[in-house]
Amino acid sequence: MPISKLLPRGSEESERRPIAASTTKWLIAILVLLSSAANAAVNPAKDWPAWRGPTRDGLAATGQNPPTRWSETKGVLWKAAIPGRGHGSPTIVGDRVYLATADSSKQTQSVLCLDRRDGKELWQTVVHQGGLDTAGHRNTTQASSTVACDGDRLYINFLNGKAVHTTALDLQGKTLWQRKVSDFVTHQGFGSSPVLHGPLVLVSADHKGGGTIAALDRLTGQMAWRQPRPKIANYTTPAILRIKGRDQMLLSGCNLISSFDPLTGKILWEVGGSTEECVVTMVSDGERVFASGGYPRNHTVALLADGSGKVAWQNTARVYVPSMIVKDGHLFAVLDAGMAVCWKSDTGEELWKERLGGDFYASPVMVGDRIYASNQSGKTFVFDATPKQFKLVAENQLGDEAFASPVVCGSRIYLRIAKNGDAREEYLYCIGNGGN
Repeated sequence: MPISKLLPRGSEESERRPIAASTTKWLIAILVLLSSAANAAVNPAKDWPAWRGPTRDGLAATGQNPPTRWSETKGVLWKAAIPGRGHGSPTIVGDRVYLATADSSKQTQSVLCLDRRDGKELWQTVVHQGGLDTAGHRNTTQASSTVACDGDRLYINFLNGKAVHTTALDLQGKTLWQRKVSDFVTHQGFGSSPVLHGPLVLVSADHKGGGTIAALDRLTGQMAWRQPRPKIANYTTPAILRIKGRDQMLLSGCNLISSFDPLTGKILWEVGGSTEECVVTMVSDGERVFASGGYPRNHTVALLADGSGKVAWQNTARVYVPSMIVKDGHLFAVLDAGMAVCWKSDTGEELWKERLGGDFYASPVMVGDRIYASNQSGKTFVFDATPKQFKLVAENQLGDEAFASPVVCGSRIYLRIAKNGDAREEYLYCIGNGGN
């Protein structure tokens, strides 16, 4: 039974209402059943099923051995031309690669499917024809969200016709349902990715007109719950974090750090402590949650995860766009201005800070104790990152632009880059040992 069948209908207020206690056992049963099915279809050791990877925190599966050095003529297993433009990262499940793209000349927003083995296009589905929003920051695109895949279906967010829509496709590219989540007043753009949790698709759409965070039934697209948000522009993708035995959906920005029950939409706690505009997806070390923003001030903060609002530590580091990584009591970040840094997660003590170079929008990925981070000009830095030291391993140049975050799975690296010649051309590269 879809979760939407368990919720009272008839008004927006009823959609916001927490699920009654009497339905809790049913919800748990549904969650376990659907999560088990999804886990059987997605292999966390080999796949990258959504924004920030299998654990949704930038940590790649252990036991991998991706290359550290590559170029246009070294290490390339395949490259595929991508029509149009987008900043969403590739999503990889089974033998398929999925990514969103927008073609301004054709006025289309699409999901593209490639063969994971050789990069050949298998299908392309136009999700929206016309209605592209060209307002916003000069670096924004109309396809900045990352596809989420549960092994059976694909989910994608697009801003189209001055509204945010979430669409579900099957693995052959057939549209199953589409739901308008919220009207949207464009400021810098839109790039929040769909997040899967149990039977739901979670979508955030903060904007100056008064945003929404909502949950849709994965099977039907029906609205399960929604919560209004302040009239402030914001760009974050929600984080689902397991803290003290409880799942919490955390969202920073709009001058707030907010925790919701992801199944019901009930606000668990909400405190001041963020900047107005954030981009990063929050992370946690189990005791604290970490947020950062860059407008109207640079601010990185660690809050206790108990809802008390107590600040463990804070600083003025500008980690505005690239999301951070927590591992073994340490917080790793790449600042927008090209510095790599390591803090103790409990105290905020800076253990080291080193310059990489260039400006960064892409979020880093960590494999073991090694971080892969791409700057805007297409250079990917590979460095060893432990609490004791930073050690640069390699610098690898591909193309002229890299705004999408790298993906590392199956000991391969997937990079979405662009080349600026007579005309801008976008490509997806698959880098692996033995390439070329």
